[in-house]
Amino acid sequence: MHSVYRNFYRQFYMRTGGFIPTKPLNQPVYPGDFFQIRNGEMVMLGNIFRGGLIHRDEAGLLYGAALNPIGWQCSDGVSKPYSGRGSGQGALMGDFQYSKQVLAFDKAGSFMFKGNDPQSVRMGNFNAIRQSLIIHLTQTHYSFRELYLVTEVATAADWTLVIAGSDKAELEIATDKENFGLVDLFGHTASRTIQSKDIECYHREANRRPGFYRAKKLVVQEEQTGVWVNERLNLAFDQHEWAAGFFKDQFYHEPASRFAYGAPVQASILDLLRANELNPNTALLYFGWTDANLDDVEKLFQTYEQ
Repeated sequence: MHSVYRNFYRQFYMRTGGFIPTKPLNQPVYPGDFFQIRNGEMVMLGNIFRGGLIHRDEAGLLYGAALNPIGWQCSDGVSKPYSGRGSGQGALMGDFQYSKQVLAFDKAGSFMFKGNDPQSVRMGNFNAIRQSLIIHLTQTHYSFRELYLVTEVATAADWTLVIAGSDKAELEIATDKENFGLVDLFGHTASRTIQSKDIECYHREANRRPGFYRAKKLVVQEEQTGVWVNERLNLAFDQHEWAAGFFKDQFYHEPASRFAYGAPVQASILDLLRANELNPNTALLYFGWTDANLDDVEKLFQTYEQ
């Protein structure tokens, strides 16, 4: 997906309180799905309920929770240079009146989104199953080291999205319904597209397809990371002295400094654990869950080609 979508994904996350559109756009996603992000794509790997890791009663699924509709009607960089009414003639209906509106976009990535009656289905009992999930996903059923778990999905009765492909993008929409308010023209079932220019995406979903989600991310516990970093720094501090006594060549080195060894922090603590040190009894010491955030949204637009 082109990076022109990035602005919409970021804005949508912030305005809806943490929901992320699926990628590709409108791909169905369900509570309990788990996935990884690879080359800017969501790679679906399974579902904790379908795989028998957790029974649905344990998760306490809550259905039909109403969401704040304010965040589900949003735009960025959109103006309305024309709104008005006109008249026309039809072969069957004769003269008729219609309402018309032109939307102008000030840059590539400018967008308008409207979703009606948003609702969600979520795990109401995640805290009670979070530890069991860590053991299942990292030890007993799978051996994941990075993973996203969908804990809530959102739907709308219907939704419409338009994204500009350039700063010259325009969209002209109209309806022939009587007494129709111009403010509500975009995204209404009675509206029709008359013409468009430089529009990258124009999508309308008329069903409650679960295409938005909140997720938890599997992470390494900060406490264990701190212990590991200190151990690595201590080893690095003595590295020159050890090398001088071990190798026959007289390698030159600067006086040792603890602050010169920041690189090990970038390595993976899990890759350096001793054999069998990570097991079902110790997994909870090393792993935890955190909410997916804007950094994870950015990963959806990081590809190998960039």
